Amino acid sequence: MHATLPLLAATAFPPIGRRRLETLQVNLGYRCNQSCLHCHVNAGPNRTESMTGETVALVLAVLSARRLSTLDLTGGAPELNPHFRHLVRSARALGVRVIDRCNLTILSEPGQEGLAEFLAEQGVEVTASLPCYSPANVDRQRGDGVFERSIAGLRQLNALGYGQPGSSRVLNLVYNPQGPSLPPPQQALEADYKRELSAHFGIRFDRLLALANMPIQRFGSTLVSKGTFGTYMTLLRDAHQDANLDTVMCRSLISVDWQGDLYDCDFNQMLGLRARMPGHAHPHLRDLLVHDVEGAPIRTAGHCYGCTAGQGSSCGGTLAEDAAHAPGIPAGAASPAQAGASNPAAVAGVA
Repeated sequence: MHATLPLLAATAFPPIGRRRLETLQVNLGYRCNQSCLHCHVNAGPNRTESMTGETVALVLAVLSARRLSTLDLTGGAPELNPHFRHLVRSARALGVRVIDRCNLTILSEPGQEGLAEFLAEQGVEVTASLPCYSPANVDRQRGDGVFERSIAGLRQLNALGYGQPGSSRVLNLVYNPQGPSLPPPQQALEADYKRELSAHFGIRFDRLLALANMPIQRFGSTLVSKGTFGTYMTLLRDAHQDANLDTVMCRSLISVDWQGDLYDCDFNQMLGLRARMPGHAHPHLRDLLVHDVEGAPIRTAGHCYGCTAGQGSSCGGTLAEDAAHAPGIPAGAASPAQAGASNPAAVAGVA
């Protein structure tokens, strides 16, 4: 795999600093039942990194001590961590909002029986990966049969009340472009997803979150191999919007890796760019018990343009208030048709 940090280190990205910490985004480990091209974590079935029970206890201590509002669980497949359900129960008992970044196929994985029911019982917000609503495109990106299993997972969640009108059980979907292009306007693509998934599969969901692909790990390495890394970086830099700097996720979120080390975001975690904390060369969860990060500078590199390009991109979707009219959506943005999102015939091919 090609290293991308040396290509990203020299940057003119504007300096930004932290505000009050609200969200702890915790990577519970890199093991996953899938291996996807766009995955910035380089997760897969053969990864063994997994957060220990001792570090999970520190996560809970920080949530309580800092009175944080949100615990955002990611991986890999976070559900494969043996302490996942204990962490969820304990965080919910503290009144913390819990988000599970779920790949949907994990719901039918052996050993995960009752997972969907557990998430519903605990009132966990599910943010589920579905990079397209075309079976061919999803399977091309994620592996044969992934689309069909994803639809089965969505139906399971819908049956438990997720994504249904008037329900408090929130179900959001995540879209990533298929290649080196920006996502199309989120509102228009969300309307396409809702129409097609409802018409062909009876699926309902709350929101679609359109995320840009980051030029790191597998995706960045593929760009280097194809000789398109520089072109993609130019696309991101040219589409940068200063207005997006005010709402990038790293202003109020800190990322925690499976060992408890702290980073400004999940992308910096994958690049090994540790968060800055005065007096601490290697900031750790335990340091958050006694030190605040408000006002600290955020470490940036060229990949940060992926969050500020066009309508903006974050773990919560686009940053612009009205994505359909967001400034700076360049010609390089992927249209729903390019995403496979305007092909009802293809969608209808999976029952």
